[in-house]
Amino acid sequence: MRLYQLLLYIICITFLTNCEVKDIASDAQPIEHQLWNELLQEYVDQDGWVNYQGFIQDSTKFNSYLDLLQANHPNEKNWTSSERLAYWINAYNAFTIKLIVDNYPTASIKDIKSGIPFINSVFDIKFINIEGIAYSLNNIEHGIIRPKFDQPLIHFAVNCASYSCPKLSNKAFCPKTLDDQLKKAAKDFVNDPTKNTIGENQLELSKILQWYWLDFKDHYDSRIAFLNIYSEQTIKEDAKTTFKDYNWTLNERTN
Repeated sequence: MRLYQLLLYIICITFLTNCEVKDIASDAQPIEHQLWNELLQEYVDQDGWVNYQGFIQDSTKFNSYLDLLQANHPNEKNWTSSERLAYWINAYNAFTIKLIVDNYPTASIKDIKSGIPFINSVFDIKFINIEGIAYSLNNIEHGIIRPKFDQPLIHFAVNCASYSCPKLSNKAFCPKTLDDQLKKAAKDFVNDPTKNTIGENQLELSKILQWYWLDFKDHYDSRIAFLNIYSEQTIKEDAKTTFKDYNWTLNERTN
């Protein structure tokens, strides 16, 4: 048992260290996400399924958007909080697609290997370069978005290219509409039967609501209180709750 606890401790410390992000100085101005919106409209359907081959074929436009992200680092001097958060959500989703297309074909994002098994994962690969700073997907999600914005609904906006992830929105997140977009993402996720099975007395929920509940607990009294805000089915407070297995199969549109 002590060995297990030691290994768990090492994994947790390594994870936190790998995700930690320092503030950087930047004079960049806020950017527009029109290119990303056009790509999403073309290659992501209403249910969030992705045409990865389309992104590959439209690489000039896709790379132009990635270049725009990489040349302009958000900063508190010139960017509002909404502008920064919209940027980081869009960046996470765009660079996740970049990771898939660079390793295409793949059955799962988890088949892309890097680093030490059981400690490093695909989400630790530092392939993102923004104004000379190298980031991984974990850096963006766990080092920037989660700790710096205190907005639990982001868990329904970032997409990890997998079946059990919240669907990838086919519209770019924009500062002016960000709050409404996050609420819509939460409603879509909660009521998606492929993610959650919701009944009045029994729930089978996505593990996202287990793994990241600490992000929600200061905003909602309980999981059921949270769910009842967004669920189309009213849930009783004493409903029995279990969690679904997570499916990491690629969220690819096949037709």
